[in-house]
Amino acid sequence: MKLTVVTFALLAFISFSTFAKQTRLDNVAVIVDQGVVLESQIKELVSTVKRNAITNNQTLPSDRVLRTQAIERLIVDSLQSQMADRMGIQISDPQLDQTIDNIAREDGTTVEQLRQSLASEGVSFEVYREQVRKELISGEVRRANVRRRIYITPQEISNLVKLIDEQGGQQAEYHLGHILIGFPPEPTDADVSKAKDTAEKVLELLNNGSEFAKIATASSSGSKALEGGDLGWMNINSMPTLFAEAVQGTSKDDLIGPIRSGAGFHVLKIIDIRGIEKVEVAELKSRHILIKPSVILSDEKAEKMLIEFRKQLLAGEADFAELAKEHSADPGSALRGGDLGWADPNVYVPAFRDTLQKLEVGEISQPVRSTHGWHLMQLMDKRVQDATEKRKEDKAYQLLFQRKFAEETEAWLKEMRDSAYVELLDKKDNS
Repeated sequence: MKLTVVTFALLAFISFSTFAKQTRLDNVAVIVDQGVVLESQIKELVSTVKRNAITNNQTLPSDRVLRTQAIERLIVDSLQSQMADRMGIQISDPQLDQTIDNIAREDGTTVEQLRQSLASEGVSFEVYREQVRKELISGEVRRANVRRRIYITPQEISNLVKLIDEQGGQQAEYHLGHILIGFPPEPTDADVSKAKDTAEKVLELLNNGSEFAKIATASSSGSKALEGGDLGWMNINSMPTLFAEAVQGTSKDDLIGPIRSGAGFHVLKIIDIRGIEKVEVAELKSRHILIKPSVILSDEKAEKMLIEFRKQLLAGEADFAELAKEHSADPGSALRGGDLGWADPNVYVPAFRDTLQKLEVGEISQPVRSTHGWHLMQLMDKRVQDATEKRKEDKAYQLLFQRKFAEETEAWLKEMRDSAYVELLDKKDNS
């Protein structure tokens, strides 16, 4: 299963009518700003990491270290969840069902088979659904907050297009392992020296045969610590600049580091390397009408408005372009009758992309909710595009965006964590 399954329990009370007595079934382990992390969440995440380790034949550090890493992960999750609530980000049930259907299809199975597989692992399908919803919401929060931190210049695009041309379409991809020995927010010279010593000891252990995943889980401050530091496959042009420069000329199983950045000292492992060839890209031409809910226009009324538009369009009583010009809240496309032009569907937010990819040419979708509002969309045409100059520029932009998004996401998560109010409660405080 590609998505990590993490079960979250709610704080519950049992009332006894005779004495009106309440018995606590769960304990608050950490206070995080306006939210909490429960003891049950920590235990379940640790259990999940252990199950995954058995599946992947991976050894793990002590339970104490695992608990510390799990608490850090859940603190960041809680902060993102709280931010999603403030931003009003929601994932509807239809959107969630559609995503789970896509997950099943990508794994070559059906939703029912997925449900049975989860049951065999002792995981409730409803719990799994809510975890997928949580991951989708966290992704939307990250995109909304990190995108505005990213700026890509025409010169950067031009330089990368030139590099891609020089590589002749053969670009290396690296499967990277990552360990970060982090600094505090404003490190002293002593902090830097201590972190460097720790990173060098980590590198020495790895050179002497210690298991990378176990060391990463125990020691790394990186966001993938609980996955054994596994960053997955990364194109050399989309990985952080610091890493891209470091991996040049390396071979499989090489260790790199310590490399210093603003976050701390990094140790990398080249788990594997592969070459990728230039591929054709499927592009879609579409148009849409966007209705944004507001204080005046409720979410329900916005959806009903698009349902009525769809009925008029199917009956031939209205023109899509005219409706878009008059009603769409997307200033970039409204004046063009909602026309979004040709695009790789992956540039769109997941709810929009997933719906668009299922449409036949000419088909009009049902209203779809995304973080931007309610959409009514129509697929106008499909094509497979060769790697033209325009495509090279688009590809260069996407690679640069992925690189900067990864760098800025780490920085944003660290800033959010550093500025949060966090209080760890002793177990005796919950008794």
